[in-house]
Amino acid sequence: MKSILSVVLVSFLIIIGPVKAEEAGYTETKYPIVLVHGLFGFDTLAGVDYFFGIPQALTKSGATVYVAQISAANSTEIRGEQLLQQVQEVLAITGAEKVNLIGHSHGGPTARYVASVAPELVASVTSIGGVNKGSRVADILRGTIPEDSIPEGVAVKITEAFVAMINLLSGGGDLPQDPLEALASLTTQGSLEFNQKYPEGVPVSECGEGDYVGTNGVYYYSWTGDRNFTNALDPSDALLVIFGLAFDEPNDGLVGTCSTHLGKVIRDDYKMNHLDEINGLLGITHLFETDPKTLYRQHANRLKLQGL
Repeated sequence: MKSILSVVLVSFLIIIGPVKAEEAGYTETKYPIVLVHGLFGFDTLAGVDYFFGIPQALTKSGATVYVAQISAANSTEIRGEQLLQQVQEVLAITGAEKVNLIGHSHGGPTARYVASVAPELVASVTSIGGVNKGSRVADILRGTIPEDSIPEGVAVKITEAFVAMINLLSGGGDLPQDPLEALASLTTQGSLEFNQKYPEGVPVSECGEGDYVGTNGVYYYSWTGDRNFTNALDPSDALLVIFGLAFDEPNDGLVGTCSTHLGKVIRDDYKMNHLDEINGLLGITHLFETDPKTLYRQHANRLKLQGL
């Protein structure tokens, strides 16, 4: 009996040994990871992470992770300058030479800005559900609400109040906010103008891939979901279904899949909507799709194996 138990124990250790070994350094990238939030985003809001549970999932197996806190609503360039300053602070704290930037939604082009103006500080940019060629939702909102009109003024006041609440609950302090500049940055026209100045990684074809390694030496990756409705328990799905009606192509409820393409496209058809891509709302996602936290862990391992 004792011999049988010994064999079982040894077999068990053989099975779990490699798993634990992999877990110990699975996400241990050469350079720190900086997560960058999108429009109306935050680092932590009233104790809840924008990237819900993702920093913890990455750090537990070796990654060094920071979450940027930049304007919830402003132009890509202003958000980019704020991010650049925080990247410099991360490098000063860690002693690292570069960072890996992972941006969601408006965080995608925000990260691209830093890589374009300071490529020596950035090893890679990963865009998740990124608005790299604009969003039809932004186009419609900008076109529906005439400039300098009373409805526009009301919409701005409501948005400013919402952003002020985000700042209060997240500790964002006095970060400058400009909802109209944010909206303009996310339109097709605004994105195209941005891409002319900061073209690295952006596909030249309508729905292709961009350069895996940009002319600036930075590695570019992207992925996205292509669903609006993913879980009946998630109240945000209904709104994303409505927004999804703006598109005539697969989309995640706020961004068309082709617009999200940047550099090497890992996948553009996950069963995820725009919030699922950051494991929100509170981790309520599609029951038959990979856990978003797993995708981030797999990507950190991808960066590690690339020497980043």
